[in-house]
Amino acid sequence: MTTTTPAIVNTVTRPQPLVAQTFGEPRFHTDADVAGLVFCADGTLLSIDDAGVLRQWSAEGRVLARHYLSDLETLWAFAPDAKHLASAADDLVLWSTDGTLIERIEQPSWVTAIAFSPDGRTLASGHDDGVVRFHDVATRKSLGEIAAHSQPVSALSFAPAGDRLATAGEDRVVRVYDAMSHAKLNELRSHTDRIPALAWKPDGTLLVSAGWDTSARVWAPAHADPLMLLNSHSDQVLQIAYAPNGSLLAAADSDHDIYLWSDPATGTVHKKLSGHVDEIRVLAFNADSSRLASAGVDRVIHIWDTASGALVAGPNPTHRNQVAVVQLPDGRQLLASSGSAEFRLWNIATAAEVWPSGDGPAHCVAIDPNGRWLAVGGTDHRTRLYDFHQPDSAAKILEATQAPVGALTFAPNGQLIGQASPKDGLVWLWTPTGTEASLILIEAADGCTLESIAFLPDSERIAVGGVDVFNTGDRDGAVCVWNLHNKLKDVVFDVGVYDLAVDPTGRYLAGAGLNEAVHVWDLTTNESVFELEGHTDRVNAVAFSPDGSYLASAGDDLTVRLWDVLSGRLLVAREFDTAVQSLVFSPDGASLFLGNANTTCHRIEMKKFLED
Repeated sequence: MTTTTPAIVNTVTRPQPLVAQTFGEPRFHTDADVAGLVFCADGTLLSIDDAGVLRQWSAEGRVLARHYLSDLETLWAFAPDAKHLASAADDLVLWSTDGTLIERIEQPSWVTAIAFSPDGRTLASGHDDGVVRFHDVATRKSLGEIAAHSQPVSALSFAPAGDRLATAGEDRVVRVYDAMSHAKLNELRSHTDRIPALAWKPDGTLLVSAGWDTSARVWAPAHADPLMLLNSHSDQVLQIAYAPNGSLLAAADSDHDIYLWSDPATGTVHKKLSGHVDEIRVLAFNADSSRLASAGVDRVIHIWDTASGALVAGPNPTHRNQVAVVQLPDGRQLLASSGSAEFRLWNIATAAEVWPSGDGPAHCVAIDPNGRWLAVGGTDHRTRLYDFHQPDSAAKILEATQAPVGALTFAPNGQLIGQASPKDGLVWLWTPTGTEASLILIEAADGCTLESIAFLPDSERIAVGGVDVFNTGDRDGAVCVWNLHNKLKDVVFDVGVYDLAVDPTGRYLAGAGLNEAVHVWDLTTNESVFELEGHTDRVNAVAFSPDGSYLASAGDDLTVRLWDVLSGRLLVAREFDTAVQSLVFSPDGASLFLGNANTTCHRIEMKKFLED
């Protein structure tokens, strides 16, 4: 084994002059963790993220307006009428949702929780000294304070009539106060861990508290004991919200799931919503309770139908934006993307969408290098195959066994299509004109989930890479190179990867490894030659330039890196405004296309990319 780790050069530069074209637009994706959500009366949605960027979204997830506020505050909260926004850290800041700073209100201690009254006229702030302070929104004058807790305040919530305020502290106690006289009305003790959120039923009869002690508790505040413990959640309950019509309670937990409780008082579950892959920080219902918005650390706003539990907008962040590029015989260059809710195909020269763009959802895409076939892997177990020689014709359907179709690739000679699901370990091989699979490779990546497949230039061998989630055999995954003639493996590398690429000569195989490194193997000796370090987060994609001189890599650290293939030397690293999930070079090598996590695609001019 002759693995070499070249010296790391971590100088990263910003990309603005590099982006020659952007295809598509971000749909419900942000560039920082989402800290607040509210629906407007017209059905649009407002979000604020940790970087202080306020966005207004259409129902389909298009950005209608964007305002840059402040990245100094740690807390954000919208007024119920969506006209005002508060932020806080050592001070309290009041904003209009048109992006205007109204006033900064100095505070005597650090702010740990904020909440508007239902009519939006009062803003309450909880502090690290256990005090709750009240502020008049119109005049910004103090309306008094309460020594509510012996430890920092963790959550605040006004009752729907505005007459009561519920508070929770790090002392694990919930208290209810009269919002005008500030007299204590109730004290509720039951939680054994932190209480991060509170929510009232719209008729004011019930109060629900979310706890890190695996449950949400339902209270009739006049009673000292909870009516019900909602124990279906895994570990911590992080956030809760009541639907305006009182029909549902949404509760998000540390398993990144949301439970919709139709009757919290009896512990009746309506739906369980799964799709987020990181902490859910905010929940918001629309006015008629038909939609629930959720968002957080995965930076994707999800919109759910509350009746069916279906995800109706906001792509699942596990859905990678894969891109493919081809030049057709008539000279047109096309770019395909699976980043949006529907498959998209653009004419690169005109940026116009062309057939069959919009024809159903896509989980992955591939285009025949000869420019005849387009394959679109579905979010189900089907691949749709389109013939560019017969535009506007119906797609041919290739069926596998498990959803989704996680990876697709064409052989360089265009005679085979490789199709894989990450779930069943099978690689299906088809001829574009056939009706049945010509070959199925079983346990194609030695028991690993299948993340990527790539044909070698001879079209007679295929590389398959995946992840071993159980770390069997002290490995994190495997890369297997199969000979399709004898149906045997030529070589196995015990390295987990998220993506694979083969250089044009067929000598080098590159993998985006789980250890934030790019691996390069020499297939003539079956040895590792480079382990390229420098990425600081997951590496999602690798691609060789058409002449084999360069290897590009990209990932969740927002960077695209270019390496010299022969020496393994890092030539340049460029930083972008969003994570990059896939890469592909144009056939002439003049451009590099990026499939971005925010659902857009960039075209980068290589000449500018390489400039100092």
